[in-house]
Amino acid sequence: MQRTLLKSKLHRVHVTHSELHYEGSCAIDELLLDAADIREYEQIHIYNVSNGERFSTYAIRAERHSGIISVNGAAAHKAQPNDIMIIASYASYSELELQTLHPKLVYVDNHNRIQSQRNSIPAQAA
Repeated sequence: MQRTLLKSKLHRVHVTHSELHYEGSCAIDELLLDAADIREYEQIHIYNVSNGERFSTYAIRAERHSGIISVNGAAAHKAQPNDIMIIASYASYSELELQTLHPKLVYVDNHNRIQSQRNSIPAQAA
């Protein structure tokens, strides 16, 4: 059996651009793509914390160290500059692969600079 689980996420990135008349996709700083193990043209899921929108698109590379998070094409209706988003990627894993699964979780500051990286989400206090 295969199960689909979180592979990686960029947590609370800030939208820097929203380009309606650009071919669809989401441009992401290459440093962030590498840190989260997201490949160019890979499907990503975007959760807009600022307005509740959720949508899928694909990642494209933006200049390394630029901090760019640009939501493009029709998706530009769902995100505006300064919105806070979570960008996630998922993968299918066999039961054997699940035994060594360690998602790449990347946390950034207000300028989309990496602040920390983890392999698990801390337990919530009750």
